[in-house]
Amino acid sequence: MNNLKKIGLTALAGSLVSLGSATAGEMSVSGSINTTLKFGKGGGNTSRTLGTDRDVAFSGSGELDNGTSFSMKTVMDDAYAVSSSTTTITTPTLGSFTLGTSTGSASYMYDEEVPQAYEQVSDVVTNGANVVGNFMDSNHVMYTAPALEMMGATIQAHLGYSPQASDGGAGDGGQATFSETYGSGAEAGLTITYDALKIGVYGAERDNVVPNVAGTDATSDEFNGVWYAKYSFGPVSIGYSESYVDAGLTGTAESTTTAKGERTAAGLFEGDQMSIAFNVNDNLSISYTAAEDTYDSQDDAATAVTTDDDVTEEIDAIQIAYSMGGMSIKAYNMEVTNPGHDEDAADQSVTEIALGFAF
Repeated sequence: MNNLKKIGLTALAGSLVSLGSATAGEMSVSGSINTTLKFGKGGGNTSRTLGTDRDVAFSGSGELDNGTSFSMKTVMDDAYAVSSSTTTITTPTLGSFTLGTSTGSASYMYDEEVPQAYEQVSDVVTNGANVVGNFMDSNHVMYTAPALEMMGATIQAHLGYSPQASDGGAGDGGQATFSETYGSGAEAGLTITYDALKIGVYGAERDNVVPNVAGTDATSDEFNGVWYAKYSFGPVSIGYSESYVDAGLTGTAESTTTAKGERTAAGLFEGDQMSIAFNVNDNLSISYTAAEDTYDSQDDAATAVTTDDDVTEEIDAIQIAYSMGGMSIKAYNMEVTNPGHDEDAADQSVTEIALGFAF
């Protein structure tokens, strides 16, 4: 009887291996280190600062006999704590599924998606475009559909879901801290690429589940959206993007002379960015970006006829980047008017110079 059990178990094990065994996987380590000199005026800080940024990424991949592949990537931050960790399963015909925490959301493929030589303009001040959909960062699954070819264009779709879209993740077997503010979240994005033209549109929504958030009433679910268009001709690339953030809050319109948060202020945040980049050669590139982000108080009271509660934050950025093998030198200067959507805030002029090495 024992021999029969052994024979049966051996046959079962052999069947399982033949159905779903994986080929030898691969593991790699990469990283980068950047040293920055940052200085400027305005915003209450005029000091010159030397900073260091270190990133180490561990990547692994493998493949099953049926053609399904899997990959993982874990990135460590300056303190060598996990800043993001994702697992992706890619099927031969049904697309791919990504699960994880931080930077795995589809929003990172759509927000501020205009050509830049170095950094997004939100590196200096937070704007509406930068926060679009970022509540889907953690505790989520994203589906990427197979690319569809139609009349010379390539169409790619992304769908995401989070059971609790509070941007709170958890480790293996753990649970995210319960949120009394937010419920589930969902996202959807679509890109269309035709020759040198690429167009993308993205939207994300999450439930507001409490009647009071930061002193204002939650009247509807939160919705964020963005769309962009980019076109390249020779060494030149141009781009345009518009963003929209509605936290679903209502209340007294905030003063134009106070700083406002994109998810705590009653009202809407609507922005646009225009950019042009020029690749001088294989090593050198430059870019210019003009961005505006307007706080719309949505004040429909009679006083709104004579009082304008809207305020626009403006950013102009000039950037340059030079690379030579694994070394790069990059810099930007950004001029900010009404930072934080506050008309009383001092204008800012910020310059950053970075020396980076990749390994």
